[in-house]
Amino acid sequence: MTSDQKIDGVDIQEHVTLFQSYFRLDRYTLRHKRFDGSWTQPITREVFERGHAAAVLLYDPVRDEVALIEQFRAGAMAAGWYPWLIEVVAGIIDEGEAPETTAIREAKEEAAATITDLVPITHVIASPGAVTETCMLYCGRADTTRLGGLHGMEEENEDIRLFTVPATEAIGWVESGKVNNAVAVIALLWLALNREKLKAKWA
Repeated sequence: MTSDQKIDGVDIQEHVTLFQSYFRLDRYTLRHKRFDGSWTQPITREVFERGHAAAVLLYDPVRDEVALIEQFRAGAMAAGWYPWLIEVVAGIIDEGEAPETTAIREAKEEAAATITDLVPITHVIASPGAVTETCMLYCGRADTTRLGGLHGMEEENEDIRLFTVPATEAIGWVESGKVNNAVAVIALLWLALNREKLKAKWA
């Protein structure tokens, strides 16, 4: 669905692009139906458009390990957080590209990892109040034996540290708060629920 497609219960009165560069900022003036059937007064909202993403948790069922990445995030810095976050491999889906293709490509670019099987986890929208970005999340089977080191596309100023950790320890990092990136949290909690089934499937 595009931002200007007609939606039942929504009356878009104006849609203006305020800024366009690598990302885009749009402003909407709209009304929407209330739960009681009446309509709201016109409201104005700025919406950040940054494309859609695919992410993949790299899991080795033989070693029972995951491969995670750590990199600098300007948004976390601006929010007053420690800006080097522990995450799963992820990237923006190119126009016309399937999310699965993005996940496999990013695993190569960010982790030098070959995915031999891919299982969908979920499709989420990260911050629906103001951002259009959605993320298709997968778990990918990978051999973590030789994974590690520094990676990333130099032309994109990426500086990515890849490391492996036992799955049990990584899942514990969610509870301790060491992992606080939303997509990584979802992926690791999914693994906690599905790990034994996944090991049996990929045995």
